[in-house]
Amino acid sequence: MRGIRLNKKRVDDFSDCYVIAEIGHNHQGDVEVAKKLIDVAWNCGADAVKFQTRNNKELFTEDGYNAPYENENSYGATYGEHRENLELSPLEFDILLSYASEVGMTVFSTPFDFASADFLRDRVPFFKIASGDLRNIDFLKYVAGFGKPMIVSTGGAVISDVSRAYDSIISINPELCLMQCTAAYPAEFEHLNLRVIETYRNAFPGCVIGLSSHENGISMAPVAYVLGARIIEKHFTLNHTMKGTDHAFSLEPNGLRKMVRDLKRVRVALGDGVKRMYPCELEPIRKMGKSIVAATDLGTGHILKREDMALKSPAGSTPPYFIGGLVGGVTTRAFKKDEEIIIEDVV
Repeated sequence: MRGIRLNKKRVDDFSDCYVIAEIGHNHQGDVEVAKKLIDVAWNCGADAVKFQTRNNKELFTEDGYNAPYENENSYGATYGEHRENLELSPLEFDILLSYASEVGMTVFSTPFDFASADFLRDRVPFFKIASGDLRNIDFLKYVAGFGKPMIVSTGGAVISDVSRAYDSIISINPELCLMQCTAAYPAEFEHLNLRVIETYRNAFPGCVIGLSSHENGISMAPVAYVLGARIIEKHFTLNHTMKGTDHAFSLEPNGLRKMVRDLKRVRVALGDGVKRMYPCELEPIRKMGKSIVAATDLGTGHILKREDMALKSPAGSTPPYFIGGLVGGVTTRAFKKDEEIIIEDVV
């Protein structure tokens, strides 16, 4: 059976959805903002928060690092300076790990390079790999070798890319979740292609499937759960108007809280597939249902015709589907108009 253990929680087809609140760089390089985000995620019922970890000098080419980056969301004159200002230092990350531990929140991160993976190796209980590294097979194998669960996003890929990544990881590390993802920020609804979740479940039967979702809103998460996703990752923020590229499509606290609530509801609402009547339905069905009653006063020994009987509410002991069998029967007692015709009183 497909399943994965994330910290102390088992995630499988029969579990609640595991909700990852993606902080990313929405902390804006500020530890205190990051702490507030951890608190919000905990209070909203998320299972974990995720950060992003980069060694920018290793990650980017010199030209890319020094490229001008002056816009309303920039934290520096160059892209490298911008990224450095959004990066948490090793000390700051450790402070957040300690803080999250105190409230009971699971913290992990996405490494974007080998040095960052090494830094996180002994600090986080599992790893997230971004869509941009799906084709980075050496990196996937390297992280898989840590022996910790991996969650891998598959945005911007075709199925052969996903299969290649899966094969590279699974032979080393069986604790794997593949996330359907559209690498657009935000993603339009017509590009979400949630049925890929079903495709992945069929193609990778031993693998947990999830959704890393960048669309605006919360309604797609329950749909993904119904299709078989058991891990949902969603960006969140304290306020949409904060400076940065991700805040606009991130959930604010109330949205995150509602998404977690709805995901818990949908698991319960799906039920077990066995059609049954619940006690709560008895009175409404009695009031709305119908029974077979006399259409007019009927005497003893009357041979029943269809027009002698009517179907009226409330329901009684003689359901409407018996009416055909009563035609031609003989009453053994008299019935007043609207009185229920009891089967035992007809021979």
